[in-house]
Amino acid sequence: MYQISEVVDSNDRVPMMTGRTRRSTIGPTPAGGISKQANGSKQSSAGEKTPSHPSHSNGKVKKEKQVHEPVRTPQERSTICERLSCHVLQESLLSSASGYSNYRGILNWCVVMLVLSNARLFLENLLKYGILVDPIQVVSLFLKDPYSWPAPCLVIVSNVFIMAALYTERRLSVGTISETTGTFLYLVNLTTLLCFPSATVLTLTSMTPAGGVFALGVYTILFMKLYSYKDVNMWCREIRHTKARTLTRSHSCPSVAQSNGSAVHSHVSYPGNLTHRDIYYFVFAPTLCYELNFPRSPRIRKSFLLRRLFEMLFFIQLLIGLVQQWIVPTIQNSMKPFQDMDFSRMMERMLKLAVPNHLIWLIFFYWFFHSSMNFVAELMQFGDREFYRDWWNSETVTYFWSNWNIPVHKWCLRHFYKPIMRRGVNKWVAQTAVFLVSAFFHEYLVSVPLKMFRLWAFMGMMSQIPLAWFVGRFLRGNHGNAAVWISLIIGQPVAVLMYVHDYYVIHYMSQS
Repeated sequence: MYQISEVVDSNDRVPMMTGRTRRSTIGPTPAGGISKQANGSKQSSAGEKTPSHPSHSNGKVKKEKQVHEPVRTPQERSTICERLSCHVLQESLLSSASGYSNYRGILNWCVVMLVLSNARLFLENLLKYGILVDPIQVVSLFLKDPYSWPAPCLVIVSNVFIMAALYTERRLSVGTISETTGTFLYLVNLTTLLCFPSATVLTLTSMTPAGGVFALGVYTILFMKLYSYKDVNMWCREIRHTKARTLTRSHSCPSVAQSNGSAVHSHVSYPGNLTHRDIYYFVFAPTLCYELNFPRSPRIRKSFLLRRLFEMLFFIQLLIGLVQQWIVPTIQNSMKPFQDMDFSRMMERMLKLAVPNHLIWLIFFYWFFHSSMNFVAELMQFGDREFYRDWWNSETVTYFWSNWNIPVHKWCLRHFYKPIMRRGVNKWVAQTAVFLVSAFFHEYLVSVPLKMFRLWAFMGMMSQIPLAWFVGRFLRGNHGNAAVWISLIIGQPVAVLMYVHDYYVIHYMSQS
């Protein structure tokens, strides 16, 4: 970049040749005057005289320099620099070295494309099949005979097992029965709790698959709750017997007193918790882990409650409509490729089912874990609302299973994983045992209502173990997250098609 002063100096110079040197002078140079050399040095000659009015000549030079050398502000200098230079050392935004991370616009674009593509598929479905949504058909899924309600009756019978657990704990608290006898009674109670409903579902011809899933789901939740109820009360007895500090937390089921419009909850200790009100509060509370005293919210927020209720009603209707309009026709069209063992068509049908199946799974997650459980928690003033964590950011399979269903994760950690770890079991063996128990209950909730045993759900859950090892070992960050999403999107429709195909072959092809 050229300097302004150099340009001015070059214009003001008057060349003068003296021998072999080139010199420019400013003003007259009499004896004793000051001459300016070309190289910028000042020199005085003894025989030369200074002019009679030197101030006038110096003022003239200053004025000329002010004209050619204007004073520039920093802003003006930066403007000149911008005109002369427009490049800097930098990376492209999409390069990993750039450090750029704000992809909000691309995310919005993905959402728009997803909506448009699914809208096209939905419109294609309507044009091909018409409107298939039938609310009356949903009722028939639960009730084959309008005068026979086996699933609700089976749920009502579950109160027998609740009372058995309560009265067993009361006898144990006063020492009427020993710990060994109490353990045996709990073993009988919990084993019957799993076997009785499954035998009923398999025996009754009036029990529909949907009704069977509902009834067995209730009994499975009750099994986990009563197991936790047994463990916590046993721990309380151990603390009491060792004369340790009494276990106190905020009251699970308090007698509510009003104070300035908010509920004031007292504290209880063992065995004051062994009441009907306490155990039924725990049965209906949105948790699987028992405490003598649960954290409680100060009041019921009616606006929050109404919003969750509206979401529950809206999303359950949306789920039913999507299943009838989208899932059922796709599954029906998938039977022939499975019969002919046409693998290319089977793959096409599986991918076609993957999108609506995954969408329904996401809607179900929001309906159950957010809307429904928050509705129940608000109604019961249950304070702990952590029903899920950020499973959508999972970079490993184990992180997903630890964060998408927090009530089950807490139960497995508290009542299964940590107890067997305290017995000296290897960590990897303990994790495998947790997946084994989870695989059993998945198969229990699918095979028994369908009245066929194919172990697809069991093998699907057990396949998570090598998948978790592979993803944790070889994939990290975004690659691991993509692998988790692919397993969710592809894995579920494979299991659905396997069970539907086998159910169709057993119940329809054998009849024809």
